[in-house]
Amino acid sequence: MNFETVMQELEALGKERTKKIYQSNGAHEPLFGVATGEMKPIVKKIKINQPLAEQLYATGNYDAMYFAGIIADPKAMTEADFERWIDTAYFYMLSDYVVAVTLAETDIAQEVADKWIASGEELRMSAGWSCYCWLLGNRPDGEFSESKLADMLDLVEKTIHDAPERAKYAMNQFIFTVAVSYVPLHDKAVETAKAVGPVEVNRDKPKSKFLNASDNIQKAVDKAQIGFKRKHVRC
Repeated sequence: MNFETVMQELEALGKERTKKIYQSNGAHEPLFGVATGEMKPIVKKIKINQPLAEQLYATGNYDAMYFAGIIADPKAMTEADFERWIDTAYFYMLSDYVVAVTLAETDIAQEVADKWIASGEELRMSAGWSCYCWLLGNRPDGEFSESKLADMLDLVEKTIHDAPERAKYAMNQFIFTVAVSYVPLHDKAVETAKAVGPVEVNRDKPKSKFLNASDNIQKAVDKAQIGFKRKHVRC
């Protein structure tokens, strides 16, 4: 399948209702509104194709960019490629669910994510913290430095309340993911969640809301999910 065919197939799968949902989350034109599950038959035909992924990602079309993440070959991508991708990831569904997910399947994941977390830029920070969530939820505990992750929990505790909006979501998720998927620091993550308490988001909207890692950790404990790892990062 070539670029034109994929774009035509994606357009045919688009639905106005899905498009409106994506737009309410921050997507903007161009986009078709394709549900991610609907993409699977096209993925089966293509499997992995990095040159095609690059063409699709460059369109700026949200659905094409998302699809690019599924067929990309992360091992063929360099740090410069990921910097290029994050530069055009204009809202969190791209930064956290396309770029961070693809990065999580590489050997340079932690190195790049560390730089993004330190960048001070909202979506880079969000992608960096999200990448660690994808990594922790998939890779063996032995691949991580316990002291480094402990320092990261301390950083979250100190900075989350003043962090950029989307970074707050990803940092909150990081506390939860360490508690659930990285057993050596479960207790420390639980303590961090308690120390952080509820995190206010959407302050600029008429009604703000609060994220609470403690509540979600407790639910995971009740369901005996501690130690959970997923087989694949990408669907």
